[in-house]
Amino acid sequence: MLEFAYPWMFLLLVLPFVVFRIAPPYRERRDSLRVPFFRELVTLSGETPQRGAVELQRTHWQRVALAFGWVLLVTSLARPEWVSDPIVREKSARDVMIAVDLSGSMAATDFVDSSGLQVDRLTALKQVLVGFVAGRGRDRLGLIVFGDAPYLQAPFTEDHDTWLTLLRETDIGMAGQRTVLGDAIGLAIKLFEDSATENRVLVVLTDGNDTGSRVPPVDAAKVAAARGLTIYTVAIGDPATQGEEALDFEVIARLAELTDGDYYVALDREQLSAASDAIAAREPELYDSVSFRPRINIYYLPLLLFIAMFALFHTTLMVLAAQARRRVDA
Repeated sequence: MLEFAYPWMFLLLVLPFVVFRIAPPYRERRDSLRVPFFRELVTLSGETPQRGAVELQRTHWQRVALAFGWVLLVTSLARPEWVSDPIVREKSARDVMIAVDLSGSMAATDFVDSSGLQVDRLTALKQVLVGFVAGRGRDRLGLIVFGDAPYLQAPFTEDHDTWLTLLRETDIGMAGQRTVLGDAIGLAIKLFEDSATENRVLVVLTDGNDTGSRVPPVDAAKVAAARGLTIYTVAIGDPATQGEEALDFEVIARLAELTDGDYYVALDREQLSAASDAIAAREPELYDSVSFRPRINIYYLPLLLFIAMFALFHTTLMVLAAQARRRVDA
């Protein structure tokens, strides 16, 4: 489809007619030669001598060439563009950050995998997250791991294969033995500051109580709520555990409540999978459609046609003049 970036340029088409009507004709003085045999020249040439100015008249083809040339120049100034069919591109409209607890308690082998083998909590968690990621479609995913301190393992990305590779590379204790849950939420808040979407989700998977965060988890959740962040918490492991590894269900529930999220308890792999499915159901795939039409500038085509036309026109005039001279000489 042909469109013009500056269609108002076509108003210039009437400019030559306005100049022709308003501006005075161009006058040019020329020197004359006085000869004693003027009458003989008039007789031989057959011309009738006249007094005053002589107005040169353009031929029909000259008028057509000038008019068409001006149209081509104005068309080029209007900047013609060839607009292709619309291209629709879908992009992510939700950022999901997943925070995984890598404290020493994740080494407890109280989970059974899909093949019936006894595995540690982190291994079971990785297996469930593979299915969770498969249903995220075009969501951008990020990964935080935490222990003695929180660390960014994977920034927000739509490359889910790379995200899963970085998840598989995590190991128990690589971030320390403790559980700084509040600091992990604080790091997520900071990372979401650069997020362009308003749909922000944090999924926290932990099997222990907060042990030494600089920012208490509940206070961090209040800040997250003010920033439009939704938190889903998944408590993993045996609720009967005592000491620092004990699950603080009150805090876990409070984090979700403050941010309009939800919390889940996963005592085995089936419950962990159910929690993953529940979060996926509450946060279905979300994306925006962006439509654009590629534009190709073709302003040079009228210019090329203008140059070719006038080159051909003047070449033709030169050839005709040369033929006329040869006839006169003959």
